[in-house]
Amino acid sequence: MVRAPCLLLLLLPPLLHVSADTPEPCELDEDDVRCVCNFTGPRPDWSSALQCMSAVEVEIRGGGHSLKQFIEITDTDLKQYANTIRALRLRRLTVGDAQVPARLLFAVLRGLGYSRLKELTLEDLVVTGTTPPPPLEATGPALATLSLRNLSWATGNAWLAELQQWLKPGLKVLNIAQAHSLAFSCAELRAFPALTTLDLSDNPGLGERGLTAALCPHKFPALQELALRNAGIETPNGVCVALAAADVQLQHLDLSHNSLRASAPGSAGCVWPSALSSLNLSFAGLEKVPKGLPASLSVLDLSCNRLNRAPRPDELPKVTSLTLDGNPFLDPGAPTPNDSGVVPACARSTLAVGMSGTLVVLQGAGAFA
Repeated sequence: MVRAPCLLLLLLPPLLHVSADTPEPCELDEDDVRCVCNFTGPRPDWSSALQCMSAVEVEIRGGGHSLKQFIEITDTDLKQYANTIRALRLRRLTVGDAQVPARLLFAVLRGLGYSRLKELTLEDLVVTGTTPPPPLEATGPALATLSLRNLSWATGNAWLAELQQWLKPGLKVLNIAQAHSLAFSCAELRAFPALTTLDLSDNPGLGERGLTAALCPHKFPALQELALRNAGIETPNGVCVALAAADVQLQHLDLSHNSLRASAPGSAGCVWPSALSSLNLSFAGLEKVPKGLPASLSVLDLSCNRLNRAPRPDELPKVTSLTLDGNPFLDPGAPTPNDSGVVPACARSTLAVGMSGTLVVLQGAGAFA
């Protein structure tokens, strides 16, 4: 018999049986820091996750299995296990590739509320069924970072509001990628008073109109950094309009890895956030500097675009640090740009960091990425 509070933390049932005929799905490193489980077999040995109990960072992949069989955890009185859960070293948890009943997901969050978990990542999950009634007060973990990628929720546009109700205040970083819906129910969404970084990269269907729907007005009062790589953005001016509607005072904005146009026909002027100091427009296919940029910036990154001449001073904002590396005009003797107009060095860089540049470290940029 396996103790329920430990397996609760790992989305496992209170009773499991070990099979000697199946390979070990979990591996713990020699320093007892990181533990990775991949339950891909047809009859996974879930008890293997017990060896992860000493780890600081745990990653569990469910192999696409349904976790409905573990629904009994939702009826467990978790308060009696508070001290046991609090004693765990766990700080970073990743759960992915599984079908999870909403009741089970929120029960696990309730249990993690007794832990010292700071970073939670949920990836490739199908959340099924109706959610339980919201708690009178947040009972989940006090996270600093929450990352969500390719999650399917049965609750539609209300999913973020429902998830938020279970998390203690204080979330500072929120990453949402490959979302099925970012048209949040703003009336139900509470404010994120401590959120300083919002990353909506890798949502190619978002666009400026979707961004306006996602940035619920007055819900992000502390937001300083917004990343929109590979997010279907067409013009910086359209982003400016969305920021103004949401009343956010950004310092850093990343629009790299979008197919940007210099301007949109008939677009009206827009007042950028006064605090904005860093703007990343790299890897955006620009043939000229977009119109309507902020009047002044500390950092402007235009690297790895398709500029065939140096920008004129009247085309640029007043800028302290300007990056133009990787544009064709800088090295006329370099190999001819490919069909996309990108010089080969930048093409290699794009392949090295992935489609959206989520892991990009700009060469020589020194800008927000």
